Formats: sequence, structure tokens, C-alpha cells
Amino acid sequence: MLLRKTSWFWKSGLAAISFVLILSISGCSDAPPEENTVSETVIDVQAIQKESEQDADEIINICIDLYEKAAEENKLADLETIRGIVNCLGENGYSAVDSKNQIDMTEPEQVAHFCEMVDEKEEAEISIIEVSYLPGFVEYDLQTKDGNVDVVRSYYKYENGTIQRNTIGSYQAEYWNYTEEGYLMFSGVWYSEELYLLTLSGVEEDTALRVQPLDETCRELTRKYLAPISFEQNNMFIIDWSEADFGELNFYDMFDLLYPKVYGTNIPYVADDNLGVGAVYRIPKEEFESVIMTYFNIDRETLQSKTVYYSEDSTYEYKPRGFEEVEYPEYPYSEVIGFTENSDGTLTLTANVVFPYMGDSKVYAHEVVVRPLENGGVQYVSNRIIPSEDNCEETWHTPRLTAKEWDKIYGGK
Repeated sequence: MLLRKTSWFWKSGLAAISFVLILSISGCSDAPPEENTVSETVIDVQAIQKESEQDADEIINICIDLYEKAAEENKLADLETIRGIVNCLGENGYSAVDSKNQIDMTEPEQVAHFCEMVDEKEEAEISIIEVSYLPGFVEYDLQTKDGNVDVVRSYYKYENGTIQRNTIGSYQAEYWNYTEEGYLMFSGVWYSEELYLLTLSGVEEDTALRVQPLDETCRELTRKYLAPISFEQNNMFIIDWSEADFGELNFYDMFDLLYPKVYGTNIPYVADDNLGVGAVYRIPKEEFESVIMTYFNIDRETLQSKTVYYSEDSTYEYKPRGFEEVEYPEYPYSEVIGFTENSDGTLTLTANVVFPYMGDSKVYAHEVVVRPLENGGVQYVSNRIIPSEDNCEETWHTPRLTAKEWDKIYGGK
């Protein structure tokens, strides 16, 4: 019915140059776009905005006490605070969900019915509240007619004891899908003169709201074992590997990711300030191995064979990611949908990879085996991509430079 986004132009050199700007205006995170903009739609935007403001007054009255209490306790971003706000809205008849899809949507039947009306090209309207962890909330006022969906998006921010509207905009959804996995996913573009002069384009917003409920244990397993790894600058969940054969798992990326978790501080081995210079470090054996071996059951010989190791001074060579290895700042996330407790004490987690930026609630599915430890830690045992004709190719990951590529770019510099 509506066009699906397929352009991945940002893989070009131009996108690498402008990725910082794109990051600052992207609409896929909790942070709302800075611009107050309105694009062309087929609905009476002013009438919907006025009605939205009236709804917002009621919503604010419903949840302001919860925000004030959370602010006093310094728990505005806590999951249980957000859960309380979502459930309170639901008790007052609103369809509400959190922006990280960690809480079951309230009144999901209303949203499912609206999606049916879209498919049947009937007229309908609905408001959906997305509670943010910033804190604040987004009110989506949706209207459908002839199979088209128009969106009025209002962001309300809690600050200093009050909730006030921060941004408002409208657009017609260019992509709309109520997926088999139970997600409502839609996207569109809004414009402003200043932004257009800079980028010759508008601000793209990609929304993914889980409508159907999910077992709470699955959510807890996601938060505990998968979310801390995720997909940014690592290939842990996009390739097959196991303790018996680590394959192409990149332990330098894992060192970057896991160092702060082990040492409680940012990794000190950073890229050179001069982008044309490739930084090279020699990390003491004990330091490098302690990071990796905390999370993987791997022997030293195997780890050394997967890296560059200097036996003469017992150090690992380490080259931080440089400019050529940046990634576009839009990533999917894994969501556990089932799990098995194994006889050896491990857990097998079955997860779908959800990618709001591409409007896909199942890029592919994978199985992750983890070994919970008595001290509360975890070892990652394996990852396996579940074969399917519907699997999509991963497109967000940029591998580290090979030794030959690194030498070609940096040489002796």
C-alpha cells in the first residue's frame, strides 16, 4: 500500500562526511527533532492540533503527579516509573507504550482496530501516547482515509515541575505497516527552511511501537543479556560463532565494547586527533585478556591467534577505529521472544532483530546461548542466525580495516 524505504545512500563517502549532522537531526531516538515544522497533509492540521492540545491537558493531569514524585526520588528515567505512567494512561482509556518498547501497550485493541480501518480504506482516528525516558511523552494523533495515514506528532517535555509542548509537526506516512510480529511501524518526513538549506531534505522520523504483548521474562532477558551488546560497532549477533569455533568474531570490537563494563571507565586507547594518522597501541596481556575472558570462555592461545600478539613483551597490538570505520548512527535491536533453560546451566535465547529505521520488525532471527555465572556475570557461548528465505542482509555494520587496508590508508604515518 505504501512505499517502503530501501535507500542506503549513507554508505557513500558523502554520508561519512556528514554523519555527525545526520545524528543531530535524526528522528529515531528518544530525542525529538529540534525544528517545529509542518509538512503538507490532506487533513485539517490546525483542527487536529487544537484537539491534540485539549487531549494533552487531560494527559498532563493524569501523569503530572507521577512525574513530580519520580523527580523527587531522582527516578524519572527508571523503568518502573515509565511503567507506572504507561499503566496510568491505560487506566484512563489511552493507548500508551514506552519509547523503548519494554512495557506492554495499554489498550492495544484500539490500535489494532485502527490498523484494520487503514487496510479497509475506511475513515478512523486514534491517539497513541509514547512515554519517553527523557522524560516526557509524544502524542501521535493519527487519521486515516482512503488507505492514507496522516500524523500529527506533539512532543511534551517534563521539566521543573511542569509539562509543556516542545515540538509539533505533521506529515503523511510514507510507510505504514502493522507487522506479523505485532509492531506498528510508520515513517514520514517533515521540512523546515533552515534544515532544507543545509541538507536539501527534511527530517525523517521512524516510529516502531510494539502493539502486541510480550512475556516479561523475555523482556528481562533482553535487557540483561542482549541490550548491553546490541549492534553498534561489533559483529557478535550478525555472524555464526561458538566456543568451539569463534569464526570471524572480532575481539577488538568486543574489547572496545566490554572495557568500560570491566573497568568502569571509558577505554583510554583512542584514535589520534589527526584523522590522517593511525594510532597503534601495545596493550599488556593481562589487561586485554581480562576484558575478553570475563565474557568469553576462551583460552589464551586461541585469543592470541585471533589477534596480533607480541610474545617478546606479552602485549596485544590494538588499533582504534578511525574515520574510515565509522557507522551510520541507526542500529537495530534484538528482542527475545522465547528461551530454553539447558541442562548444562546455559540459556538459549531466541530473538528477532528489530530495525525501526528500515520499518522491519524481523530483519532476521537468531539464537544466542549465554552462561549465567554465580557472581551475576555472564559468558557468551554462541550465536546462530536462524536460516529463512525472509532474512534480510545486514547493512548497518562497518567492519574494522584489514591489515592491508590499514597500511594502504595510514602506511608509516
